[in-house]
Amino acid sequence: MLSYRHSFHAGNYADVLKHFTLQRIFSYLVKKEKPIHYIDSHAGAGGYALHSPEAEKTGEYIKGIMRLAQRDDRPELLDEYLALVKQFHYQKDNLRHYPGSPWIAAHSLREQDRLFLYELHPSDHKQLLTQTRKDKRVQVKLGDGFKGALAHLPPISRRGLLLIDPPYEIKSDYQKVVKLIVEAHKRFATGCIALWYPVVERGWVNELETAIKATGIANSVLFELSQSADRSGYGMTASGMIVINPPWTLKSELDSVLPYLADVLGEQGQGKYRSEQLTAE
Repeated sequence: MLSYRHSFHAGNYADVLKHFTLQRIFSYLVKKEKPIHYIDSHAGAGGYALHSPEAEKTGEYIKGIMRLAQRDDRPELLDEYLALVKQFHYQKDNLRHYPGSPWIAAHSLREQDRLFLYELHPSDHKQLLTQTRKDKRVQVKLGDGFKGALAHLPPISRRGLLLIDPPYEIKSDYQKVVKLIVEAHKRFATGCIALWYPVVERGWVNELETAIKATGIANSVLFELSQSADRSGYGMTASGMIVINPPWTLKSELDSVLPYLADVLGEQGQGKYRSEQLTAE
């Protein structure tokens, strides 16, 4: 299935959580000189116009990045993430475009680091190629990241981050991500793995959490941001990040920001958050 297009959802509250979390991971990883390999299993187009017909149809960015950018009471820890967003086609105090994970990664990493980006949708792959064509650090692959990502593990430097971020168009994606995590961890037990997930049906997420715990993989944390209360058949009401082998600073950083994000990005007082040590270190 290739119907999902992130252009309808770019810059929403789920992107805020995902990209802020990624930015904080990168901020920690680049403190050491050794090269980092970043692998993105479902990279998307790399960037999105917020005034496109697709984005305007849903207006999700208005209740996400736009709402956050207009606040002047933000925690200082959000500044680096917002600076990256504004660096991406920002015009006259107006957010015109929003970056995808590949752009966030490329502008957080260094000359010695490498990026391996997978995208299966032909149109998004073409846009991603165009955006990254001048960056010699980047390899863009037209293919299924569920299959291709493992080819880059483990990195020679033994330092890296795998982002698993499928569209979850079908329920089986929830099982596929667990399988990929297990295989990636076998090859690169010390590597950082970040999994994004949507909350459409809470039961599916409960099964996902149970499955990850059952793998026996240690040291994983979960961060979740809700915009509205769970409601079956309503669409995405929350989203989350599960991070395996997180930087030791990550949980305290997210704990300091999640209450603010829940308050600002929640709808009619329904914003909530979770921050849990999913499996022990």
